[in-house]
Amino acid sequence: MKSITRRDFMKSSIAAGVASAIPFSRARGANDRIRVGVVGLGGRGTGAHVPSFEKQEGVTVVALSDPDRERMRKAAETIESKYNHSVEQYVDMRRMFDRNDVDVIGNATQNYWHGLSTIWACQAGKHVYVEKPLSHYIWEGRQMVNAARKYRRIVQCGTQHRSEKKFPQAIQWIREGNLGKIKYITAFANKPRASCGKRDTPLPIPDTIDYDRWCGPAKKVPIYRDRLQYDCSFDWNTGDGESCNQGVHEVDVARWCLGEKMLPRRVMSIGGRFLFNDACDVPNTQIIYYDFPTAPVLYEVHNLREGKNSNEAPTFRGERVGVIVDCEGGSVSLYQGIAWDNEGKQVKSFSGGGDHFVNFIDAIRSGRREDLNAEVLEGHLSTAVCHTGNISYRLGDKATKQQMRKAVRDIPLFNEIYDRLLEHLAANEINAGAKTVTLGPWLEIDRKNERFKNNEQANRLVRGFYREPYTVPDLSA
Repeated sequence: MKSITRRDFMKSSIAAGVASAIPFSRARGANDRIRVGVVGLGGRGTGAHVPSFEKQEGVTVVALSDPDRERMRKAAETIESKYNHSVEQYVDMRRMFDRNDVDVIGNATQNYWHGLSTIWACQAGKHVYVEKPLSHYIWEGRQMVNAARKYRRIVQCGTQHRSEKKFPQAIQWIREGNLGKIKYITAFANKPRASCGKRDTPLPIPDTIDYDRWCGPAKKVPIYRDRLQYDCSFDWNTGDGESCNQGVHEVDVARWCLGEKMLPRRVMSIGGRFLFNDACDVPNTQIIYYDFPTAPVLYEVHNLREGKNSNEAPTFRGERVGVIVDCEGGSVSLYQGIAWDNEGKQVKSFSGGGDHFVNFIDAIRSGRREDLNAEVLEGHLSTAVCHTGNISYRLGDKATKQQMRKAVRDIPLFNEIYDRLLEHLAANEINAGAKTVTLGPWLEIDRKNERFKNNEQANRLVRGFYREPYTVPDLSA
């Protein structure tokens, strides 16, 4: 495979021909003050966005927004205590976006709010660091890209591995052909989760939360799980499951390694939500086959322990969460930064971290979106890949072992990952032969238009569902 220079590699986040300086209302130097508003004050907003912006010279968080007034109040008190300045607080994020003295938005809302809030911020002239997964729907993600282009904003997706030095080192080494051609990539997340609970009566919403704004684009419905906030990631109405919530990190690295700039040619998923018997509905055990032209990417999720009487998480080749690239002459663990030959001898290692927030601020100061390591287009593509797998799952039906085997039998790699699924279910005493597992259909993808071929049900999930007046605008024109 062709060798790539570091300059070429750092440009890989941007589609060819779009490099351009972003105009600013006033000139900026390295020491100019950048004022930040943070929306979404959960663990990520308070624990990552605020300190990551505040530690940078000339960068100050001046405003906060969250429909949970109590959570916002605590974040404001933390900022005043740690950084010795006050911040303005807004229940309605649009009031914060309207401030002329706010330059940047740190977007740490939940998945289902990412799209609309990022578009609003771009329309208000703000640059945005938005957490992963970028979008709640494929079409929505494309509108986020369109908004960044139309309003000429710098938008970084929070797939922070793009800023860790070991990843481009390893990927370039692989692309140089040191282990031969890539055969396939296995990405995986073995993250034990607990049940989100199942209430008989709706969860009481505290008076300190503006529940209408909290729901935003999602359906405004009673909550029957035990927690309002983080567990919304495991409900299709507001979340996208582990294969997107965590999986976008691994899929992003895998797609980056392959150099793929479009969705896969086809996709299929198998899995289910087992043992928890709770109010959440996304799978806690799932396998997905992403059929890319360069090489297939296989993804597997295990939120259960490795067995019924175990407290340990499952692993794949000794790792709980990671991406392993299998080549003709050996394999590379991209998360560990280690390469082995086919005899298991370590032949290369890669190291080095990075700061995704620093990269974002540097790009704002340069005015060049090509300086971003995870520009919104890259975040959209990786998130959209994850959505395709979930759409296959959501259109699936409970199936017998014979039906599942028939669906995967012509693909040896899919047979292997399916066998691992059966072993995992058996270890947890789940009878996979009793129509307990959901078999999703093979879905053919119109890669150019980011839609599915001849499947209106699937395309309805591409387009998504919004609640008035929180609708994502069509910015494709």
